[in-house]
Amino acid sequence: MGSKSTNPLELGRSLPVPNVQELAQSDDQIPERYYRPEADVDPVASIDEDELPVIDLMKLLNPELIDKDELFRLGSACKEWGFFQLINHGIPEEVIEKTKDDIKKFFKLPLKEQEAIKQIPGHIEGYGQFFVHSEEQKLDWADVLILNIQPSQNRDMRFWPTNPTTFRDTLDTYTLKIGKVVDCLYGLMAEDLGVDLQDMLNIFRDQMQSVRINYYPPCKQANKIKKNDKWLLVKPKPSALIINIGDMMEDLRTQMRHVNIEKRCRS
Repeated sequence: MGSKSTNPLELGRSLPVPNVQELAQSDDQIPERYYRPEADVDPVASIDEDELPVIDLMKLLNPELIDKDELFRLGSACKEWGFFQLINHGIPEEVIEKTKDDIKKFFKLPLKEQEAIKQIPGHIEGYGQFFVHSEEQKLDWADVLILNIQPSQNRDMRFWPTNPTTFRDTLDTYTLKIGKVVDCLYGLMAEDLGVDLQDMLNIFRDQMQSVRINYYPPCKQANKIKKNDKWLLVKPKPSALIINIGDMMEDLRTQMRHVNIEKRCRS
């Protein structure tokens, strides 16, 4: 039997769904597709009971402040949580605020203007939703804008907003600076894992990077993260980045084992 390669641009194609902003503004009952029964029955932990780890990047990069305990905390956060808050990351506050401001302005546009860049069949990019494959599927209470960032040749500028006029340059600046932070974290994670950084970077080379911008209209349900069968309300530190690596590093460790085996075989 032959195998068929998957076009990464088609992985996230979705069925059209209602605009959540319009649903939020109407007096109609919220469709059941947005109900999450598990959110009603699971306990919510106090933020003081089990707080999301906070990692100080300056303590890991500044030669005068290097803190080995901080590297241990980073490794622990990756292994036990898959989430952490990153402070002193070096991205100027004005860059973050400008990005947030331009995003807010886009989502405040009339629906017709937002839908001018809506997703089209077979494409992951654009305005709409993500991974909606059936009419019965549960949906997130959000409108979404998805854009490919890197490699740059994968950018489809048809889906990049031109209103506000600064949106494209703002997002480009922000994602370049985020990319530098990511490279720093890769290096630190490689050190904690005891693996070769170049081998680690080779695994991620040429992989597609995208940005997913979620707009959550007012709703009774809060945004939550679940850990140890509890829902935790995340309260971001001022100017912090919330880093979500999920199970990525576990997958990475598996790939790194394969790399090390190949090296031993060649030697």
